Amino acid sequence: MSATTTPSTETAADDVPKEERLKSFLLEKAQDGEMYFKSKFIAEEVGLSPKEIGALMVKLKDSASELTVEKWSYTSATTWRVEPADAA
Repeated sequence: MSATTTPSTETAADDVPKEERLKSFLLEKAQDGEMYFKSKFIAEEVGLSPKEIGALMVKLKDSASELTVEKWSYTSATTWRVEPADAA
């Protein structure tokens, strides 16, 4: 049995950086206006854990010029408010 693997030629979601994957998802979902969400409810759609999403949201709050990101409330988990930056 060989221990070597052949690189796949298919593009996987893992090839896209996590921050870009989350930002793209949020831009698409918020294109019609603001959206509110908890990380645990979008984790499967984005392919990240709720913990990863929470950490990335803090980064996106400061770095994503296309989005307005706000920590909205905390009731058993953080609720995030996101809207396109031009709508703010």
